[in-house]
Amino acid sequence: MKKLFGTDGVRGLANGVLTAELALDLSVSAAHVLAQRGSFAGHRPFAVVGTDTRISGQFLSAAVVAGLASAGVDAVLLGDLPTPAVAYLTGAMGADLGVMLSASHNAMPDNGIKFLAKGGVKLDDAIEKAIEQHMREEWQRPLGGDVGRVRTEFSAGSQYVEHLTSTISHSLSGLKVVLDCANGAASVVGPAALRAAGADVVAIHASPDGLNINDNCGSTHLGALQAAVVAHGADVGFALDGDADRCLAVDAAGEIVDGDQILAILALAMHEQGRLVKDTVVATVMSNLGFVQAMKAAGLGVRQTKVGDRYVLEAMKVSGYNLGGEQSGHVILSDHATTGDGVLTALQLLDRMAATGKSFAELAGVMSRLPQILVNVPNVDKSRTDDDAVLAAAVAEEEAALNGSGRILLRPSGTEPLVRVMVEAPTQALAHEVAHRLAAVVKAQLGL
Repeated sequence: MKKLFGTDGVRGLANGVLTAELALDLSVSAAHVLAQRGSFAGHRPFAVVGTDTRISGQFLSAAVVAGLASAGVDAVLLGDLPTPAVAYLTGAMGADLGVMLSASHNAMPDNGIKFLAKGGVKLDDAIEKAIEQHMREEWQRPLGGDVGRVRTEFSAGSQYVEHLTSTISHSLSGLKVVLDCANGAASVVGPAALRAAGADVVAIHASPDGLNINDNCGSTHLGALQAAVVAHGADVGFALDGDADRCLAVDAAGEIVDGDQILAILALAMHEQGRLVKDTVVATVMSNLGFVQAMKAAGLGVRQTKVGDRYVLEAMKVSGYNLGGEQSGHVILSDHATTGDGVLTALQLLDRMAATGKSFAELAGVMSRLPQILVNVPNVDKSRTDDDAVLAAAVAEEEAALNGSGRILLRPSGTEPLVRVMVEAPTQALAHEVAHRLAAVVKAQLGL
């Protein structure tokens, strides 16, 4: 069987790759692996199930719930909520597993299934492998009263908002914020949490219709947010993605502040407060060299991992670190969450603004970004990235020319059929030239 799980669950074209049949089979297998009846004497295992705002989430969640209930697991429907909300509620409600239907920042036609273990933590590779291996095997079906029940938890959103607001120490009164909700899962709870904390909130792209999630909005399309912040005279703007597990920002002048800068702001704040475990932050190999240099200058360590928030999480868990993240805006604050949380990130940044009285631009100025270019090369055989000799030679030649003044990273996407070419160089023009030269080699060597 082809491997189903990618870097963030099972994802693909809804009703194409990701069918109702596959969703049902996966949920049955996940129920067997994560909530085996024999392990819960005297306790009916139950799962919480959330969705983002894609219309396909309706039939896919129905299939997931059918699979869980048929395996004897009760299902609690949470409705449209961010992935981090489902993770939080998995732990807070004592569920045996959580399920989130979302394709995150992907376009509307895609969808995905993310499973969470008890406590709201993402699955490790071994558990994902076990779920795949148990699919469609013979099993004893519960009968009569042993089948699962299904109910809706109507207070899920308010529980999550209350949790979020409990994590900050200062009133946000006097701060004006634009929040781009990407017409996604945080369209209700995102503005509600910031307003409950005292901020004056202008919500944009917060009217989901099932079809407009991530459509020229949110963290992958920052133009509308930049314009709105300037037009409304806001202090800061934040952009979420479809399932609100990532957050990017713009300052009052409309300048973009990326995940590296956000991570730097939070790292220095936590260090100052004596809360940064081992004075170390976890980032990925995609993090800008400017971030690494800024942390080193502040006396802080940086642990770098493969790209993907799951790898950041694994490194944090193994060593006990409590802050990690990605340039894309996934920020993990493990004192408050088990996964990246865009609304939580926004609240923590606003709390820092309130505590220091500094503008967001001042806070973001703690690091200088080395010019970086990222080129996505679609329609290629990404499995051959590591073993193509011509491509390897082209990369080596470009690295030699940079002579230590920059770096190159080629990697296959874990969620999309493409290869990413990232180049950092002393100037934007040079980074652009190198990246596009290498992208042409990727296309020529790996093109389908």
